[in-house]
Amino acid sequence: MSDLVPLSQAHCLPRRGSEHKLSEARVRELLPEVPGWELIEDGHALSKTFDFKNYYETMAFVNALAYLAHREDHHPDLGVHYNRCVVRFSTHDVGGLSENDFICAAKTEALID
Repeated sequence: MSDLVPLSQAHCLPRRGSEHKLSEARVRELLPEVPGWELIEDGHALSKTFDFKNYYETMAFVNALAYLAHREDHHPDLGVHYNRCVVRFSTHDVGGLSENDFICAAKTEALID
């Protein structure tokens, strides 16, 4: 991925194998590009909670995110509640975080903006 392309405009690529797992240094470089997202599970996943006014807004977000995930072929784990949604990205096929996780986190932010 070129550093000249904003994460929200990049597209996911198939990532399999530990060679695609991001180094801790690269994770620290990319984290400021997705404000509000935090590292969880000892740095193996990205997570953020999105708050909404009601269930309808929560479900509209979830449906938009489902479309985005399908289009990028990179799917988050979701915790869906009445007025919030917890989104967690990790790339299981690499055993941690890949650039795809940061791309999808940025695209998720764009849904809110």
